[in-house]
Amino acid sequence: MATAAKNMDATEALIAAYVAPATEGKWARDARLRALTTLRENGVPVRRDEYWKFTNPARLLEPVKPATILETSEASMFDDIDKLLVVFEDGVLLTDLSDDLTLEGVEIETLASAMSKDIHWVGDIYGALEANGQNPVSRPMAALNTAVATEGLVIRVTGQVTKPIALRYMRSGADTDVMVHTVIKLEEGADLTLLESGPAAARLNSSLEVEVADSAAFHHVRAQGRDHERLAATHMFARLGKESRFKSFTLTVNGALTRNEAVIEFTGDNAFATVSGASAGDGAYHHDDTVFITHDAMNCESRQVFKKVLRNGATGVFQGKILVPAHAQKTDGYQIAQGLLLDDDCTFLAKPELEIYADDVICSHGSTCGAVDETALFYLTSRGVPKSEAQDMLVLAFMDESIQEIEDEVLANAIRNRLGGWMERHRG
Repeated sequence: MATAAKNMDATEALIAAYVAPATEGKWARDARLRALTTLRENGVPVRRDEYWKFTNPARLLEPVKPATILETSEASMFDDIDKLLVVFEDGVLLTDLSDDLTLEGVEIETLASAMSKDIHWVGDIYGALEANGQNPVSRPMAALNTAVATEGLVIRVTGQVTKPIALRYMRSGADTDVMVHTVIKLEEGADLTLLESGPAAARLNSSLEVEVADSAAFHHVRAQGRDHERLAATHMFARLGKESRFKSFTLTVNGALTRNEAVIEFTGDNAFATVSGASAGDGAYHHDDTVFITHDAMNCESRQVFKKVLRNGATGVFQGKILVPAHAQKTDGYQIAQGLLLDDDCTFLAKPELEIYADDVICSHGSTCGAVDETALFYLTSRGVPKSEAQDMLVLAFMDESIQEIEDEVLANAIRNRLGGWMERHRG
């Protein structure tokens, strides 16, 4: 009883730390009220919760502390790619640095603008996918985001978009605490690539809700900022229609604590989804990928591919689940998570899960961790490759399985180049 009361006190303290937005649309007020109710019912996450036992949520809940901004001359991610650029600084849209939000086949509006309207298409999605993702596993940080976020975009895609939309998150304040919520709706047959990059804040809580209609395709590539002390809790919710495609890849280097959650639901037959990621950390680095995929339709395929490279005491976490109800026959589910430990001080924690009630399925999962292959290292060094460069080559080859999940080779090579630069800076 005392523990429950303490949890409730912490929940109310967290809610009180944020200013409730003054929204005008009834749909927005209803969504926020529902999210607050969910948050109060479930309480803030604590270490004893099943899906938080590997990651201590305390730093995501306490008052934000200043985090040093990494000074670098390195070009922003995706700079060389033709795109529609949208820039946020400390969570606020900067129209003077952003491109004109006009692109054939797509409608883009700020979240605040959409919420000021009594009737808007986003009312059917905002908070709805997040609410559905609260069962069977509660996601209180996502509920908090729905309840109080005022910054973000709503994007409706009606056709084949010719170039990616790139969201760049900059930060100027040392102690910024940012909430961003983006909603994307792809109509039947539509196609969109979304790019995300940048550190965003000292502490970031972001939510992305994506509805992919029948025969539509959504491609997502994210490069999380390299500030060493930043904290992030990100949430991605997707609902997939018949014969749709969903592909999401995340690159994470540096950061003190990052937890990326993905909740995917197949609602139409013959759909395909991939959630993948590559992460590399050194020292005080904790990275958590938590994925839950529900096959609620027939003949759908899902893939989870995660690679983590750790050194100097860094920690990597993977929690992935595939749920297959009895009616979801001919499901194909694949799940792999691997950790490469570059010294003896690192930790890789994994919890792969399959929960299957159908009998005509192909599902597999696996998780391994280990050191660099000494035989391969000896082979390269014996042929004149310096040991540090040889190790980098093997590390990059290890991570490439996840990068290959990116469909666009130009984007994949941009990720490879960024990882190669990180490896070179962290040799020895």
